[in-house]
Amino acid sequence: MRELILLRHAHAEDASTGMADMDRPLSPVGLAEAEAAGRWLKENNLLPDCVVCSPARRTRETLEAVLEQTGYVEQRLEERIYDATPGTLAGLLDDLREVDRLMLVGHNPGLERLVALMHSGQSSDYRGMPPAGVAVLTLPREAGIEPGVATLSRFWWP
Repeated sequence: MRELILLRHAHAEDASTGMADMDRPLSPVGLAEAEAAGRWLKENNLLPDCVVCSPARRTRETLEAVLEQTGYVEQRLEERIYDATPGTLAGLLDDLREVDRLMLVGHNPGLERLVALMHSGQSSDYRGMPPAGVAVLTLPREAGIEPGVATLSRFWWP
């Protein structure tokens, strides 16, 4: 079996005047949420082999806080994650099929719709993914990323 750990970025500050959305930092609450997510992953032995992360500041700061709790692993920034559709995210995950336990750090609505698509087969059947929420999907080792292929084995939020 293979596991996909999907982590939504934690709460971010609102954009100040002239600040690009990509540059929004985590709020103090968000930092605490990200640290809690990292502790939960470590306590449940859900340590990724590799992480792909959106280049947005809030996702990078979320990842940094998580990895401080879990330990550092191979990381890649992936521009396709920012503002991605479920199809884009599925393609990215399929490209990384060789990774046994892959973590993706990204944004809604793409993440919550991807969870629904992989679990129920319909991207419109999503129930939400709160900031710093973690969804763990399990799928057969050789399976491609496609609708209904995965089981939602765990779901956590701060």
